[in-house]
Amino acid sequence: MPTPKKGPRLGGSGAHQKHMLANLAKSLIDHGGITTTHAKAKQLRPFVEPLITKAKKGGLHNRRLVMARLEIRNTPFYDGGGTIAKLFEQIGPSYAERPGGYTRIIKLGPRRGDNAPMARIELVEARTVAQQAADEATAATRRAVKETAAKKTAAPATAVEDSAPEDAEDEDAIEEGAEVEGEELEGSAADDEAGDDEGDKGSDAESDEDESKS
Repeated sequence: MPTPKKGPRLGGSGAHQKHMLANLAKSLIDHGGITTTHAKAKQLRPFVEPLITKAKKGGLHNRRLVMARLEIRNTPFYDGGGTIAKLFEQIGPSYAERPGGYTRIIKLGPRRGDNAPMARIELVEARTVAQQAADEATAATRRAVKETAAKKTAAPATAVEDSAPEDAEDEDAIEEGAEVEGEELEGSAADDEAGDDEGDKGSDAESDEDESKS
């Protein structure tokens, strides 16, 4: 057995709270929206939304469960046929494509007199086929924009990767050219040294000949 809520329940007992929520739910179904205190609106939302889910499923069993939850009895004064018919024939089918979240709560500010916080709880309008198509088109546009941005960011990365081998080849060519220039410079320096040595030998030989003649 679930643990009962501690303390007062909306200002009364547990039985009084159930009667109050049943009356609020019937008013919400009949009128589409009601104004009440914020505390009652928060208690009403989890009370009435499962009833709408049962109305979506339909069937005699669900209809009897909803009637018991709303405390609708066939009496000479009130049979509740209009409320049940509207819930199962209009409200339930209109939310066939909506997986929950059938109500919204709008805060209205404090009430004059006792300063109690007020709110309006109302049924969310079912989305039409045109609205669903518009949502799908918007989602497709966003996906296309994301894909385009991803492609643009991926293109520079591939370009950098492709340019890296070319830069390496250029560096290798520059190094090879520098090595060739260095070898040529070394070769020319060696030739100059050899020429200087031959000139020195020729001058020495001439000087020796002059000495012998003298």
